[in-house]
Amino acid sequence: METSKTILFVTGAFVTHHCWDEWRAYFESKGYKTLAPAWPFKDGDAPTLRSRQPNDVDLATLTLKEVIDSYANVAKSLPEKPVIIGHSLGGLMTQILVNRDLASKGVAIHPVPPLGVFPYEFSFLKGGWKSLGLFTSLKKTYMMSFKDWQYAFVNGQPLEEQQVAYEKLTVPESKTVARGGLSGAARVDWDKPHPPLLITSGSWDNIIPAHLNARNFKRYKKNGSVLEYKEFPGRNHNVLGQPGWQGDADYVLDWIQKH
Repeated sequence: METSKTILFVTGAFVTHHCWDEWRAYFESKGYKTLAPAWPFKDGDAPTLRSRQPNDVDLATLTLKEVIDSYANVAKSLPEKPVIIGHSLGGLMTQILVNRDLASKGVAIHPVPPLGVFPYEFSFLKGGWKSLGLFTSLKKTYMMSFKDWQYAFVNGQPLEEQQVAYEKLTVPESKTVARGGLSGAARVDWDKPHPPLLITSGSWDNIIPAHLNARNFKRYKKNGSVLEYKEFPGRNHNVLGQPGWQGDADYVLDWIQKH
C-alpha cells in the first residue's frame, strides 16, 4: 500500500494556524502536499485576531467538538487518508481523528491528554488553568499574557525570541474549547486498533510535561497497532518554532516513511 503524500496539520490552542508555516515548507520540500486549516473563526493573522478581542463572540462560544469536526470534515474531503500531525490541543484532536480511522497515520506532538489521563502536574495547572475562564464570561475570549506565554510556551529561550514568537503567534482563545478538554469530546477508545501513531514530548515543556505524554502513551492497549513514544531533550512547548525544530521534523518524516 502506498504511503499517503498528504499531510493535514492540526493547530492547538492560543496560537494561529501560521505556527505550521515552516513545517509546511519543510514537508512540501520533501514531496508532500500539506494543509493547515484554521479553526472556525480563527482564520487570520495574529494582529487581526487580537483586534477582535474581547468581542469575538463567535470564537468565544466555539466548542471542542466543533473544532474536531471541522478537521474531520477536511480529512474526509481529501482524495486519500492524510497523515495527520497535531500539536498540543491539536495533538489531542489528532489522537481522536486517528481513533476515528480518518488518518493513514498520526503524529501527536506534545499533546494535551485525552480524558482518562489525569494531568496532576502543577506546571500543567499553572500553565493552563486561566484558559478555563472560571468565574468569567464565556461570551468573551481569553488572551494569554506575555508572562504566561513565557512560562507555558517559550521557557528557556532568549527574551527576544520569546517576544517575536508572542507577537507572531499568540491569539485570543475560546474558554469553551479549553473546557472541552475535560469533557466527553476529549475521549478516545484506548482498546481500539488504530493506524500507526507517534506521540512526542519535550524535556523542557512546562504546560504538557514529558511524563504526562508518557502516561498518555501508556494508556493505549498494546493490541498490535503501531505505537511509538519519543521524548526530545531541550524542547519546550514552542517546539514548532523553537530553534532546532528541524531535528524534530526530520524524526517525524523518518517515522512517517518507515511506517
